[in-house]
Parts: sequence; structure tokens; C-alpha cells
Amino acid sequence: MSRPPSFVPPAGARAGRLRTARGEFAVVDAPAAAGAEPRGTALLLPGFTGSKEDFNPLHGPLAARGYRTVAVDGRGQFETDGPVDDTAAYAQEELARDVLAQAEALGTPVHLLGHSLGGQIARAAVLLDHSPFRSLTLVSSGPAQISVSQQQRVKLLRDALAVMTMAEVWDTIQAMEPPEETDAGLDAGLDDREDLRRRWLGNRPAQLLATGRQLCTEPDRVAELAAVALPFHVLSGARDDTWPVPLLDDMAVRLGARRTVVEGAEHSPNCDRPLATARALADFWDDALPR
Repeated sequence: MSRPPSFVPPAGARAGRLRTARGEFAVVDAPAAAGAEPRGTALLLPGFTGSKEDFNPLHGPLAARGYRTVAVDGRGQFETDGPVDDTAAYAQEELARDVLAQAEALGTPVHLLGHSLGGQIARAAVLLDHSPFRSLTLVSSGPAQISVSQQQRVKLLRDALAVMTMAEVWDTIQAMEPPEETDAGLDAGLDDREDLRRRWLGNRPAQLLATGRQLCTEPDRVAELAAVALPFHVLSGARDDTWPVPLLDDMAVRLGARRTVVEGAEHSPNCDRPLATARALADFWDDALPR
């Protein structure tokens, strides 16, 4: 589970709602910094059990580089509404069409970024229609299904959701956490732990069931994606147990993508090393601007 350093939007950003043809989505929207030359807009999609707040550390440094960043909770994720029990509403194509609607609502071509599960949804959106996008960045998001160890974790979660409430599952997750993770959460403060709990309880069970299944069954669509005329960027930490780093290296080669490995980061470089991550993103987006 990602642990953003704060659930409070950073200076200059605002929490709000993005109205689209497919409903309203909760966002954190950060404009380009005053005095910075406007360079474009980026749409940021979080991962499984994550939320828009996972990108809070990136907004400031990207605003300073002239980029407006809009981080979004997907359908049934944290502060965006969605059906409680209808897993069909969270089929990958439905979520991808939500992304296309979000891009349309922003009213300008956007740099699309997806973290982990968000990367697979971003890929599906690009394969449906790449015209709203200037580029695609996949952050810690691999070519196909997640690793066997992570599939086992997702299966445990899906089994638990079949017999427990969301609150009961949260309590079980906390009881099973390694001591070092529990200590880190306590060091972060009681408010942060309560924010994580509130985010967990905001997720719709059907969304977790459907997207968890997607993560465990996703086919390799890299060849399809490579045929799309967009600039690609594959960014990850130096360690990742969801998709092994060599698998991400190979995917970047197959895509002809820029490859960035953020030293000192793991599955969430946006939280682990935000300044280095933001610098790599802005450098890529600068190069992807129309000439």
C-alpha cells in the first residue's frame, strides 16, 4: 500500500471535482507556478489501493517546471463514487473510457501517467484512442500480470473481501503488517494512519475485486502499444517486487521508450524520491513537446 507523506494538497494545489461526460472524479489540481512558462498538462492515475494523494510530492516541483498536474481518483477509488457491488462497472475498458473522458474534460492534449495498476489502465486508454495524449509514462507498471508473490497477496485480499467488511479487512491488514512498517506508520503520526484508514474505507469493494483480478490476469499488450505513435517513458525505482526491474527494462526496449531508474526508490518512486522522479518526468515531457 502506498503511503503518501501527506493527504493535504501541497501549496498552490486544490482538491476538487473534475466534471466529465462519464461523471465527476475527485482530483488534486495544481497549476503551473506563477512566473513559470506554461509547458503543458499532465493527468496522473494512481495504483491499486492508492489514490490521487500519492502524487502530492510531485505537484510542486512539476509546477516549477511549468506543468499543470491533475491527479485523479478513479471510479470507486477513495473520494470518487462508484457502484459498491457491480464488478462489471470496473472492467478495464470502462476505466479506460473514464480516462478518455477526463482528458476531454481538461480540454487540452495531456501527458498521461499511470502508476502500477494506473499504468495498465492508461495503456488501455491509449490503445482505445491515443489522440488526446502527448505522451505516456508508465511508472512501476509492467507488461502483463503482476509477480506470483503479489498475485498471492491479491488473492488473500479478494478472499477476505468475500467474508469481511472493509473495516474488518483493514484491521486484519494492520495486524499482519511487518513490525517495521507498523513502526513507520506510527512515526508518521496518528493523523496519517487515520488518513490511510479513511482512504481504504473509501474504496468500493467491487472496484478492488475487479481491478485485483485485472492485475492477476493482464495479458502482454506491449506489441500493440509499440505500434502507437506516441513518445513512451518507463520509470521505476531500483527495486520492485510487483514487476521485477529487468522485466521493466525489457519492456522499455520493446517500446522504444525512454527508461528511467530512480535510485533509492522502490515501487512508488513518486513518494520515495519525488524530486528525482519529478525531474525525470519534466525532462521527458519537455522533449515530447511539439517542435
